[in-house]
Amino acid sequence: MTDFIISRRALLAAAGSVVATGMSGLPVRAQGLAATPTMRGGANNYRPGAPIVDRIGGGGFWMMGTVRRAGDGAPLAGQRIQVWAHTTEGHERDPHSHGATLTDANGVFRLEMPQIVPAFGQPHGHLAYDDDDFETVFLRPVMARASDTSLNADFVLQPA
Repeated sequence: MTDFIISRRALLAAAGSVVATGMSGLPVRAQGLAATPTMRGGANNYRPGAPIVDRIGGGGFWMMGTVRRAGDGAPLAGQRIQVWAHTTEGHERDPHSHGATLTDANGVFRLEMPQIVPAFGQPHGHLAYDDDDFETVFLRPVMARASDTSLNADFVLQPA
């Protein structure tokens, strides 16, 4: 008679396999990527229709991120992202402190702008997706340090 001993490690591995693949042995379908919610204060000083620009002001600071579709997470090319902030060259309510850019084929955007400086005690930027294909999203990410020279903000958009 053959002794059959199951180690704790083998039992955990087998249970993990069932959880990961289900009883069918096929991978469990992903639940999907949730849409990014609008952040409180994100729409402050928003200016509809800010022009697409190569750079805002003299530059030196980078606002960047990605844009993906909710559900499957596919990158979204050609999406318009508006950026504005309180910088060394102007307040976030000034028209010259606003600009927009488009995402590349991989859903990535980058826009150079002047250094962001604290407003109301926090160095932060504002970003918006405000086109017709997806629901509008306003972001207001806060920088870790006022000396940072870049800020990343990612969008996951829900079709309208």
